[in-house]
Amino acid sequence: MDERTIVEEARRGRRDAFEELVKMYSRKVFHLAYGFVRDRAAADDLSQEVFIKIFRSLEKFRSDSEFGTWLYRVAVNHIKDHLRKTARRKEVSLEDLGEGPIAVADPAEEREAERETEAKRRLLFRILESLPPKYRLILTMRDVDGLSYEDVAKILDIAPGTVDSRLHRARKMLRKRMAAALAQEGG
Repeated sequence: MDERTIVEEARRGRRDAFEELVKMYSRKVFHLAYGFVRDRAAADDLSQEVFIKIFRSLEKFRSDSEFGTWLYRVAVNHIKDHLRKTARRKEVSLEDLGEGPIAVADPAEEREAERETEAKRRLLFRILESLPPKYRLILTMRDVDGLSYEDVAKILDIAPGTVDSRLHRARKMLRKRMAAALAQEGG
């Protein structure tokens, strides 16, 4: 069964169809939430809240857009509301962008390499946390979650050109701050 059919069945009240949508999108919603709150329990709660919202407002979904884009927009808005209410700013998760396995023969060298990688990752998280939310969000959606420019534009209700320019500024800001921090730390 294709996604459109599943969505239509869920709109008609079939719980098993809605459960299928949850299975299809739960990891992405959790990952998005975790990227901002950096707490698994809070991300899990936010994910559940998003799906409750989706369930309650499924009849408002217009099939002229992709369901995933609509769901992502609801999720982003819900998470932004949560962050405003709690007045906490957390870093973006870049777990999927790790440096990959390092082939080192000596276990001591391997542990040292792991410590260096973890130190760089923590530094990156600190720098991402310092970016303005609109740039952090663009980086997360495009570079971490791999959404297309068009999807990001639809979700954020901005022009694709704005996505491009914000993404360019966000990457430039990130590179500049990373270079300065690494130079300061001697790395």
